[in-house]
Amino acid sequence: MLRSDGLLLLTAVIWGTAFVAQRVGMDFVGPFTFNGIRFALGALVLLPLIVSRKTGNGIDRSNVKPAGVKTIFWGGILVGSFLFAGASLQQVGIVYTTAGNAGFITGLYVVIVPIIGLLFGQRTTAGTWIGAFLAAFGLYFLSVNVRFTMGYGNFLVLLGAFFWAGHVLIIGWLSPKFNSFKLAFFQYLACSLLSLLTAAFCEPVTTEGIFKAAIPILYGGILSVGIAYTLQVMAQRKAHPAHAAILLSMESVFAAISGWLLLNEIMSMRQLAGCALMLSGMLLSQLWGLVSPAKLTRGQ
Repeated sequence: MLRSDGLLLLTAVIWGTAFVAQRVGMDFVGPFTFNGIRFALGALVLLPLIVSRKTGNGIDRSNVKPAGVKTIFWGGILVGSFLFAGASLQQVGIVYTTAGNAGFITGLYVVIVPIIGLLFGQRTTAGTWIGAFLAAFGLYFLSVNVRFTMGYGNFLVLLGAFFWAGHVLIIGWLSPKFNSFKLAFFQYLACSLLSLLTAAFCEPVTTEGIFKAAIPILYGGILSVGIAYTLQVMAQRKAHPAHAAILLSMESVFAAISGWLLLNEIMSMRQLAGCALMLSGMLLSQLWGLVSPAKLTRGQ
């Protein structure tokens, strides 16, 4: 279990520091170009894992019944579309806000998931509502200024959190039909294609810009999308659900710390109080009743 906890903590560190890479990458390329390339890289990282999980006669060794081509195609488009919407809003929003703010606001998806689940007949607990209450207050302190308005970047990232929540719910619905690595591969591929198609129409794409943004793109694609997802899947097979909830929720904390260390981002006492309330709400929502690990999964 100690090894699993270590892998989950490493996953949170990678995901948290990836917000810095996303922020820096915007100095050289557009948000859709950045996402298009990084999710393509993430898909390529998973490809050898998918191949290695097959025996010599091509039979998948996982316990999941192989899905048909049509199911894989439409399932990948569906979950990839939600991933595209969440990642795009986050990536555009991070141009106008800090890495720390983006990390904490994105983390609200863990509170939003069970609330949206009510629309589909899923039951929730008192912890969800208390957590949502604390997170909402925290969001107010973090993002709403004295004129009672929310910054454009924070608003886009918040809107993206709802799509991240929808993405988690759809994965929960599709996961019984897919091998987890195949599902990740096809959603990353769909998100990459949608991002690159949008970039072709909405923003300039130059080889010079891509070359200058190479390090942030490589970090965001290979480490954040490909390797961190793989570490999470490996770790949550044996990790205690409470440990997983706490460790993965630290992603937002690492986003704020890395933004401070690497980008000199400073938070006021009001914003720090908001972060503390939001983190408390996220943890309470996750730990009340010890939710299943599957609800924690998202394609970062």
